[in-house]
Parts: sequence; structure tokens; C-alpha cells
Amino acid sequence: MENPELPAENRENKSHKETENPDLASLFEEKKASFETEKQETTESGNPEIRNKEIYVGIPILAIAFAEMLIYSGRIKEAVWVHMVLLMGLSLSIPLMKNEEIRKTCQALMLLPLLRLVNLSMPVFFDITLYSFVFIYAPLAVPVAITAVYQRLTLEEVGITLRRIWLYFPFSVLIGAGLGVGEYMVIRTGYLIPDLSPLNLLKLTVVMVFFVGLVEEVIFRSVLQTRLNKIFGVWGGILLSSMLFGVMHSGYGTSYEVLYTSFVGVIIGYMFYKTRSLPLITLAHGFVNVFLFGVIPHLGPGLGLL
Repeated sequence: MENPELPAENRENKSHKETENPDLASLFEEKKASFETEKQETTESGNPEIRNKEIYVGIPILAIAFAEMLIYSGRIKEAVWVHMVLLMGLSLSIPLMKNEEIRKTCQALMLLPLLRLVNLSMPVFFDITLYSFVFIYAPLAVPVAITAVYQRLTLEEVGITLRRIWLYFPFSVLIGAGLGVGEYMVIRTGYLIPDLSPLNLLKLTVVMVFFVGLVEEVIFRSVLQTRLNKIFGVWGGILLSSMLFGVMHSGYGTSYEVLYTSFVGVIIGYMFYKTRSLPLITLAHGFVNVFLFGVIPHLGPGLGLL
């Protein structure tokens, strides 16, 4: 049965409502789109529960720098206390942090006071200083590896790859020689090996590449720089990790060494950003130390060529 025809007035009201409905739907879609945009912007700039994440990460960074400046001024005992308090404070506060990026970045920062405390507290087992590096960095490899695994860093983020290693090896030797000469002009180090015999050079290379270079580069570049990049951007992460790398050399007692190693950190950090190759930066770092503590003290800054 057909519906009776609506009166003219009702037909006009119905037509008027149908005309208004698209406007209401359009307004609803605009509000929804605006809400989604705000939500996306909030997600990109950081989790909504903590907007000022730079401040939360900046506090432990400043504490580390302060402790290292105490070492620079010769106040070792006070520096140890600051590093211990910072390490315990981060250990207790990290489980309470809701923001994942802040939590993971603070976990990465915990490795620095740990590095310094192990360095300062390690007893001397050998007359040759070279072997003491093994007893400092071998134990550190355990918490560093645990941190990288716990944070679920991918192989690409860590930089584990043998891509172009045939090209990176000679390049890292050249970079190491150049940066090593520059650092020697700053601090004039003594040698860690009595001569440049093949055996002593091999010992120095193994220690500086596979212990010192590898552990420090995983800490400062693979873990720390990767985390800082997510909060401060590419260059912010490179500069901050390089600054921390520099201040961790405060034990030499010269501001020029802190500045120079920060500069070296920028170069190595940029190399890591462009290549994402841990072998490259490990070799470069290792060969800087091979030239600095072995080759140059025996041959001079001219490497026997000048």
C-alpha cells in the first residue's frame, strides 16, 4: 500500500533538513580530521603524558657533565659520589617512567656513570697499563650488551654489518692516523708499548679496537646517539653524544682534550649516521688510539715521514 502524499509544508521541511544534513556531516568530518591531526602531532612530538621530554633527559646529561668537571678539577671523591647517586637515582626512577623514549634514553645514559665508576675503581693487575684496559672494558661489555638487547635495537640500529668493510678498513686507518696526530698535539701522550715490534703492535691493536673502541662506540653511538636522535633530532643527538664523549675524557685535565675529543665524536658520530656501520667507527676509534698510544710516541707526529 502506497503512503499518502505529504502535505506541501512537510515536504518543504523535509527538503530543508536534507539540505542541512550535509552541512552537519561536513562539520563533523572537519572536527574529526582536526582531532586526528592534533593526535598525530602529539605523537610525533612525544607521548602526550610528557611533553617536555628534553628536560627530563637533560637533567641526567647535566649531572654527568657536572661529575666529569669535578674529575677535571681533581675532585675525584666528589665525582664518584655524584656518579653513584646518579646511577642509583636512574635505577630507581626508570621503572616509574611512562614515556618509553625517555626510559630507554635514561637506560643508555646509565652506562656512562657505570663506565666511569668501573674505570676509577679497577685495581691495577699489571705493570703494563695496556692490559688494564682489558679488565675495564671486558666487564662493561656485559651491561652494554644487555642494554642493547633489552631496548630491542635492531642490527641496523646497532650498526652490525660487514657491508663495504674492504673499503672502510683502509679508510679507518687514514682517519685514525689523522685524528691521532691531532690528539697527540693536544695532550702529548706516552706510549703503552715499549717498541713497534709486530707483536706489540698486534697487542695494542687488539686491545684498542676490540675492547676500547668496540665497547665505547656501542655505548656512545649505537645506543646513546640512536636514542638521543629520537628526542633531539639527528644533529641534536650527534652533538649531545659527542659532548658527552668529550667530557668523559676530563681525566686528562685539559679543556683542549675535552674539546678535541668532542670534535672527534662529531666526526665519528656523523660517519655512523651516514654509514650505519659499527665496524667502521670501531676501527676508526681503535686506530686513533693505536697511533696515539703506540705509533706517534715512538715515531713523532710526522710518523717517521717528516
